[in-house]
Amino acid sequence: MFDYIRTAACVPKVKIGDPSFNIGYIRDMAQKASADGAQILVFPELSVSAYSCADLFFQYALLDTCRQAVGSLASFSKKIPAVLIVGAPVSVENRLYNCAVVLHGGKVLGIVPKTHIPNYSEYYEERWFASAADCKTTKIDPSYFLLSQEEAIPFGTDLLFEAYGATFGIELCEDLWAPVPPSSFASLGGAELIFNLSASNETIGKHEYRRSLLAHQSAACVCGYCYVSAGWGESSTDLIFSGYAGMFENGVCLKENNDGIRDGYYLLADYDLEKLRADRKKRNTYHDGGITRNLSYRKVLITDRQADSDGSLYPVDKLPFVPASKKDRLARCLSIFEMQAMGLVRRCEVVGYHPVIGVSGGLDSTLALLVCAFAMKKADRSLADITAITLPCFGTTGRTHSNALDLMKKLGVTSLEIDIKEACTLHCRDIDHPKDSFDVTYENIQARERTQVLMDYACKIGGFVVGTGDLSELALGWCTYNADHMSMYGVNAGVPKTLIRWMIESVMENELFPQVNDILKDILATPISPELLPPDEKGNIVQQTEELIGPYALHDFFLYYMLRFGFSPDKIFLLAKRAFLQDFSPKTILHWEKVFYRRFFSQQFKRSCLPDGVKVGSVALSPRGDWRMPSDASARMWLDVLEQIDE
Repeated sequence: MFDYIRTAACVPKVKIGDPSFNIGYIRDMAQKASADGAQILVFPELSVSAYSCADLFFQYALLDTCRQAVGSLASFSKKIPAVLIVGAPVSVENRLYNCAVVLHGGKVLGIVPKTHIPNYSEYYEERWFASAADCKTTKIDPSYFLLSQEEAIPFGTDLLFEAYGATFGIELCEDLWAPVPPSSFASLGGAELIFNLSASNETIGKHEYRRSLLAHQSAACVCGYCYVSAGWGESSTDLIFSGYAGMFENGVCLKENNDGIRDGYYLLADYDLEKLRADRKKRNTYHDGGITRNLSYRKVLITDRQADSDGSLYPVDKLPFVPASKKDRLARCLSIFEMQAMGLVRRCEVVGYHPVIGVSGGLDSTLALLVCAFAMKKADRSLADITAITLPCFGTTGRTHSNALDLMKKLGVTSLEIDIKEACTLHCRDIDHPKDSFDVTYENIQARERTQVLMDYACKIGGFVVGTGDLSELALGWCTYNADHMSMYGVNAGVPKTLIRWMIESVMENELFPQVNDILKDILATPISPELLPPDEKGNIVQQTEELIGPYALHDFFLYYMLRFGFSPDKIFLLAKRAFLQDFSPKTILHWEKVFYRRFFSQQFKRSCLPDGVKVGSVALSPRGDWRMPSDASARMWLDVLEQIDE
């Protein structure tokens, strides 16, 4: 469903030189993992014999028993729907190869030998094994494994396998450590998943290094990378093996063993093939270059059934723009804050150090003002170079008004208050609009008057207007055209609403402007509102944005998965149901997703003429950068999909 495929990284118990015991354990583990929905199961390097047999690999008794054991596993593979990948020694033309053997449906469907044979430090594999680079054989007779299958068994490093709608390649242990791993070529040849059968011993610092290699290779290849290493049952004569397993997808760890040295377990993870394909489609450089024209792979079709995992094991972040851990969140927020500030510094170098900003006492303008202040610090300029103007009108409450004034004063910026009630009243009269008709026109009059004042004041002092609108508002078109929609530079243009409050908290946490921390706390506690309708009789905000257009947590979720990966509306709905299980009913999620698509499509005309603004993340809406879309495109197809959903 939705191109998820479930894999299992299996670390069995082994007895050295006892293939009968080893395949018995492999069979038991395979049955359990397959019953858990795993579609492809991978076992460690030389898992049939054990990796640390050393000179026992010269013994015919061991090699013959391994051949029989692989044949037995092939027969067993009829009993489960999953594809098995096991490690075994294979003799070809009087040379021994360290191989991955692919089994399914009662057959051996392919064998991939190891290319890079380590022979340094504690490794001396060349004593027993030859490199795949030295082998000219491309096929093996099934009788080698005492099998009666008719087809010869493909043999070589030029094999790719197709199973459950996915294309996968294989490499073994040291292959990953090579300057250009075989998986790089396999991925360019079409492999979406890479399975690495390994026997990596444990030494101080090796775990972190190995993990970084796995993350890097999965990112460089834009692939799913499933790594499984030999466990604790291997010989401890000189080495210790940890049984580490790690499952990575495009640089992100989906699942790994962090329980120390162990064996006798398996990890399950769902890979999202649609995600990987989306990134490969976007990155034209992934397919560029002469190297891809020289790649030639033999494809082995295992099963043409599509990936049918429900994806329930795939991790879904409720707030995809916000790191879960405090440490990562602080680091990201500060990094973004610096990008915003340095973008503004560069703009100031060109047009002059006279930024003008409207301050409402809300989240967005607060963050924008803090960015301006930080930019002046970075440029070694006085904060008085910033002109901050608060522009109260019909909907302004005492709380936001006082917060805006206090914030400007305590930061030390040049501050002004320009009341626009009279100007807006006159404008209502001029266009014959009743002052007590609280409609969109009433709201937009105020928004446009504010922008006009800011623009004109900036012109008066030779400055430029810094915009405060954020990424989420741009996606929904929650801004008045040629009003808060417009500025000379939008510092928040790449920051989603769900991240803005964390940005402000990071400023507080790091004591960047400690004199305003108390004010910032109250601003964070203030409901999100455009404050365009009059307050209630107690002076409280009556117009709350999320009641009008929906929760920003949902809209940012929809935005992320629509733009970042191009997911279909029904897949996004599925993910949202899982992520917000405790927060919103499916009916509520579906309602606001429809709102999101309607607004996203109908409001493109506002994004087509956005001012400049720095990109800070992988999702952006600049018409000059990441998002180009006709303003008259129809949302009908996306909405039709949602209409078909049965909650």
